[in-house]
Amino acid sequence: MQPLADHRTDLLADMFRLLGDPSRLKLVLILCRGPSAASAAAARAGLSPQLASHHLRLLKAARLVRAMRKGREIHYDIADGHVRHMLADMVAHVSEPHHDDKG
Repeated sequence: MQPLADHRTDLLADMFRLLGDPSRLKLVLILCRGPSAASAAAARAGLSPQLASHHLRLLKAARLVRAMRKGREIHYDIADGHVRHMLADMVAHVSEPHHDDKG
């Protein structure tokens, strides 16, 4: 892995801070399954449409998700394969059995 310039390290830290919020993380994980209308993603995440829209705007500004207008609705999807792979790897990591290193 290459070293990052300070400004890129700051951007990466900001992305991880955004994903550190459980509501935003739920939305991103929902979008990993496929594109979704904002209202449908909000319902699946158990969020109000207004709160979900706020979170989705933040995630879009951080380039973690992208938005597409379809008629009167805004549909969101994961921004790219990098985001999808990183999340899939982290889900696999937390899902694997944990064995203490203490004999």
